[in-house]
Amino acid sequence: MSQVFHEIEKKIISVLKIESELTPEKLGNLTQLSPDQIRRGIEWLKHKDLAIVNESKSVNFQLAKNGLESLQNGLPERRLLDLIKKNPMEISELQKQLGPIFGPAMGLAKKNNWVESIENKISLKNYPSSIPGEKTLQQIGHDSIPEPNIDKDDLASLLKRPAFLIENIVKNKEISLTKDAQNLDFTKSDSGAIDVEAKVPEVNVARTHPLKDTIDEIREIFVTLGFAEILGNMTQSSFWNFDALFTPQDHPARELQDTFYLDGISAKKIGTKEQIQNVSKYHKKDWRYHWDINEARKMVLRTHTTCVTIKHLAEKKPDEARVFSLGRVFRNEKVSYKHLVEFNQIEGVVVGANANLRNLMGIQREFYRRIGITKIKFWPTFFPYTEPSLQTMVFNERLGKWVELFGMGIFRPEVTKPLGITKPVLAWGGGIERIAMLKYGLDDVREFYNNNLGWLRSTTKCQ
Repeated sequence: MSQVFHEIEKKIISVLKIESELTPEKLGNLTQLSPDQIRRGIEWLKHKDLAIVNESKSVNFQLAKNGLESLQNGLPERRLLDLIKKNPMEISELQKQLGPIFGPAMGLAKKNNWVESIENKISLKNYPSSIPGEKTLQQIGHDSIPEPNIDKDDLASLLKRPAFLIENIVKNKEISLTKDAQNLDFTKSDSGAIDVEAKVPEVNVARTHPLKDTIDEIREIFVTLGFAEILGNMTQSSFWNFDALFTPQDHPARELQDTFYLDGISAKKIGTKEQIQNVSKYHKKDWRYHWDINEARKMVLRTHTTCVTIKHLAEKKPDEARVFSLGRVFRNEKVSYKHLVEFNQIEGVVVGANANLRNLMGIQREFYRRIGITKIKFWPTFFPYTEPSLQTMVFNERLGKWVELFGMGIFRPEVTKPLGITKPVLAWGGGIERIAMLKYGLDDVREFYNNNLGWLRSTTKCQ
């Protein structure tokens, strides 16, 4: 039976017969239809298999506030190195000259073995000819540069820094006709009859979000492996979020550019008197600085769920335990295709007299097997509060390469001893969105939060 066409559809088809692969904006100009009419007309034609919509996106970058400042004055670590290039300088003088950028500059310089600290002075060990990010700063300058034109490794170093880059995503659509639409002839008048065989509107039933499905699946896996779930607040004192995990109070991760603090709010009670004394003692002894209880009282949006676990172990002091925590965490990072400021994390521990790294690798392998990931390897790495530490690598079949997922290791004695935990503690943790990206074949973590109803309705529950 012949189809009945709306005047909007006829206009769109007539224009696309003459000129193919048009954007919705160009279609609107040529048909004199409103954007809403164009949108509806395209959806109608797609439903009738008469229109093809090709979607693409491009990414370009321009410098943000901190990027422009570094373009003019140099990266923070380069400014630090230039100050001590000729002679060592007192830490206090460097802090005075560099201001708030001293902390991150010093952290990067130490990490790359460019400087050394002797007593209260910082001296130069190696002066690099180039620093990651400098090439990209010069290349972008005051312009906007497409992503393919920028060195990926150099670009990646700036993407990790807050307020250095502005990422602009431009989405494009091009509309063309199918062969059936090309053969339509509107010179004959429509009969005006109602097509009683036409499809009725589709009704989409409610369903859970794919990310929620992944969270529920992960929770079920660990419960069936004999783990118990523990809960904790999303707001935590710096004592449990950082100090109890042996993170020094001058660590770059504790600065405003990495962590969200609750303005003007301090915790009245952060732990027992004994816990506070023991933790501060280890900080003073091993990090050799003045530990400030007021810093430990500052409230933060938790940067990981490990703070929930360590507090649980400190209170219960179990000889044996298998527990996990799962929930939202917050980090002040530049939003990109693989980073969010708010995301979900799974983290767990095993406590036992004979617990060892082999046990931990076995648990991880079994978890990945149950979630459908079979190609796994472990890579030595560094984490602040575990030693030894490993990074889990899984093979992404679609991309054809190994990607990082969970981090894991054994809690350092500096973490467990001050809190009275006497047995070895195996620990691991990682972002749930990264697993969900693998399960659903996504390259951009933001797709989980874009509310694309077409994708949400078409995605199957089991991957």
